[in-house]
Order: sequence, then structure tokens, then C-alpha cells
Amino acid sequence: MKSLGLYIHIPFCKSKCAYCDFYSLARSEERMDAFAAALSDALRAAAPSAAGYAVDTVYFGGGTPSWFGAKRLCALLETVQARFSVAPQAEITFEANPESARDISALRALRGAGFNRVSLGMQSANDGELRAVGRIHTARDVADAVGAARRAGFDNLSLDLIFGLPEQTRASWRQSLAAAVSLAPEHLSCYALKVEPGTPLDRRRAKIRLPDDDEQAELYLDAVAFLAENSYAQYEISNFARSGRESRHNLKYWTLGEYLGFGPGAHSDFGGRRFAAARDLDAFLAGKGAKSEDAAISPRERAAERVMLGLRLAQGLIAEELAPAADVLRECAAHGLAAEVNGRWRLTPEGFLVSNEIILRVQEALGF
Repeated sequence: MKSLGLYIHIPFCKSKCAYCDFYSLARSEERMDAFAAALSDALRAAAPSAAGYAVDTVYFGGGTPSWFGAKRLCALLETVQARFSVAPQAEITFEANPESARDISALRALRGAGFNRVSLGMQSANDGELRAVGRIHTARDVADAVGAARRAGFDNLSLDLIFGLPEQTRASWRQSLAAAVSLAPEHLSCYALKVEPGTPLDRRRAKIRLPDDDEQAELYLDAVAFLAENSYAQYEISNFARSGRESRHNLKYWTLGEYLGFGPGAHSDFGGRRFAAARDLDAFLAGKGAKSEDAAISPRERAAERVMLGLRLAQGLIAEELAPAADVLRECAAHGLAAEVNGRWRLTPEGFLVSNEIILRVQEALGF
């Protein structure tokens, strides 16, 4: 059977962070039950199209799935298990924020229902940095949530961190990295803060100090070095894991695997088409199935995507496939931005910092 990933978008948050540009809604708890019902209907309607596929990853993202509540999450997973062919060893993840993931009875219910991976939004170990971007948890909450998840039986835990936060320094970033590693997660994601237009943080940016591009580069390289020293191997630009604990769901995106998305704003890549649901909760609840995009992907586009995504991975791409771009890559290697290792071209951590430019040059050399 072909493999398939499912992404289920939960668009509810207790409060919205100052930097957030994802489709999420705060103070909308009264709509959660209606959304759960509409989501179940959407899953049941889509299931026949996935006949012949084995679902090997399921990812509940958001928003804040943990704020949606264990009872609703368990019911949705039960629908998935009843309607789709879920592989016995499927990776089943839910995202959580620390303040809503400390109830051990709720966590045990999730574990018992089949969830086996938690992605926790730590972001920083500095309470001042957290407050500056509207996070409502503390560093203590993170430790409490990790402890509760472990006691509930979760042995696959990921922590998200953000670098480039307002007033962040190299010292405070290193403290956050050390605090994260001390909690012994199996996986870490380290993302650069991007100030999106129209967000509250964008409206305040003239009044705050944000690390500039050079400072962000230093923070990124600090993370790569520190995590390597602590046995977290970098396998993608922003992601690090203990051996065998890479995010299987995210690897599906990066290796052009097929996936179906459910919920407003969710994206899909299935049956040779890429499509996305409109970022509109009302339309979703009405069952209108509105799409913000829907297009067939040509072989040429796929090939260009494969190069782009492959060079974002630490393993890189087979050198023979990139032969027409060898001069570009050798030039990058001379500047410490790329390396040819065991017959594969891959970008170095320094190369990842300018990956967009390198990938564009490689694609042009390959005729895309």
C-alpha cells in the first residue's frame, strides 16, 4: 500500500501570540463542538479517496490542539482509525502549549487513544522573552508539561524554540538551548523569528530591539553546534533529533510524500494535485469545502521542488543528479557553504543560512 499522512488543523488558541500568522482564533471555545462535528464529517467524506493507502503519520496541528481538549482529540482520532487504514506503527502527533498540557489524566487519555508523540511549544526558557511575544506560559510550565507527558507514557517528545526574539542575546539563547536539552526531548525544532506583516509584533517593531540578520546567524550556528555536542543530529535546516527520532510526518513534506489536510487553512498534496482549504471557519462549519488553491503539479514543477526540498535536508541530494550544477556547488564548497560527502551534495550549516540563494542558483543551472 502507498503511504499517506494526515494533517488535522485545530484553529483554536487560548490566546494568540504576537508573532503568529497561522490561521487560529482566540476566545472561540463555544464553536469547538461544532468544529469537531464538521471535522469528523470531512474525515468520513475523504476516507474513500484514501482506499489503498496506509496512513503512517497523523499530525494534529494548530492553533493549539491541547486547548481543544483531550475528549475531542480522542474522538477525532477514533474517527481516523475507523475510516482510514492506519498502520500499526503510525506516528501520531499532537501539538501542545505548556499551559494546556499539564493535566496528567488528559495526557493519559490521549496516550491510551493512540497518540504517541507530543510537540510542545517551549519557544524560550526566559520568561521576559516569552512575555514580549505574548506567550502565556512560563519556563516552569514547560518543565511541568514535560514531566506530565513522561508520566503519561509519552516517550517521543519534541520541543520548539525560537531565536531572534525581542531583546534576546546569545547568552539568553544559549540558556534556552541548555534548558531544553536538560529536559531530554527526543526532537528539537529551532526556528528564526519572522515578523509577519499585520501581526501585533509587526505593529510594535519600531519600539523593540530585534536581533539583526548577523545576530540571528550567530544564534542559529550556536544552536547547531550546541545540539550536535549533545547528540542531536541536524537532519533539516531547522530540525534536530536523537537517532531514529526524526519527525516522520514532516519528512513526508520534505520528501514529497502524499498527505491530506483537514480544517480551515490546511494544505494537501494528493493524487498529483496540491490544494488548500480556505482560512475560513464559517465556511468550514457550513460544509462548503471552499478552497484557497487547487492546482495540478507538473513533472517539471515536481523536479524543481525535489531539488529545493532535498537541499533543505542535511543528507542533501545525489551528486550525479546535480551534475549540471556542479560548478555552482563547487563554488559554494570553496566558501564553506556546501560539501560533497559520500557521493551526495549537501549544504553546511553556514550554507543553510543562505539556502534560498543557493537553491535558486542550482535550480537555474539545472534548467528550472
